[in-house]
Amino acid sequence: MAGRDEDTLDHLTLLGNQETKYKYEYAPEVLEAIDNMHTRDYFVKFNNPEFTSLCPQTGQPDFATIYLSFIPDKKLVESKSLKLYFFSFRNHGDFHEDVVNIIMNDLIELLDPRYIEVWGKFTPRGGLSIDPYTNHGKPGTKYEEMASYRMINHDMNPETITNR
Repeated sequence: MAGRDEDTLDHLTLLGNQETKYKYEYAPEVLEAIDNMHTRDYFVKFNNPEFTSLCPQTGQPDFATIYLSFIPDKKLVESKSLKLYFFSFRNHGDFHEDVVNIIMNDLIELLDPRYIEVWGKFTPRGGLSIDPYTNHGKPGTKYEEMASYRMINHDMNPETITNR
């Protein structure tokens, strides 16, 4: 099947809306899903190089690139809602490790994906960068085994960092 008809998109409230309201506090309710029309395994990857949140102790801004990859099951995340969701962290105070796990939990709840991983590459403050990574595979499936394998082998060949 190629293309989508209006019936598959009529529940979306953000896409095409010219009166977008930006949430300035953490807002998981802005996330919207669309049906996945494909049954095969495939990765969907989103990169957000302009992610910001706040340090919960000092209130100073933290900047990161958030890498989100998942193998969908029945649902996909609608990209405009994902952008607005990421934006909602702008004034949210949490540690880097918490941020990636919050994103992971919200997307698992929304999508129930076969597999998902979130990697936050935060720019350094005080000379130290923090790059938390988390993943999840659907329990009792090969994706649970995949998550374990990818976690064990995560970052075995670290990149050379030249821009931070």
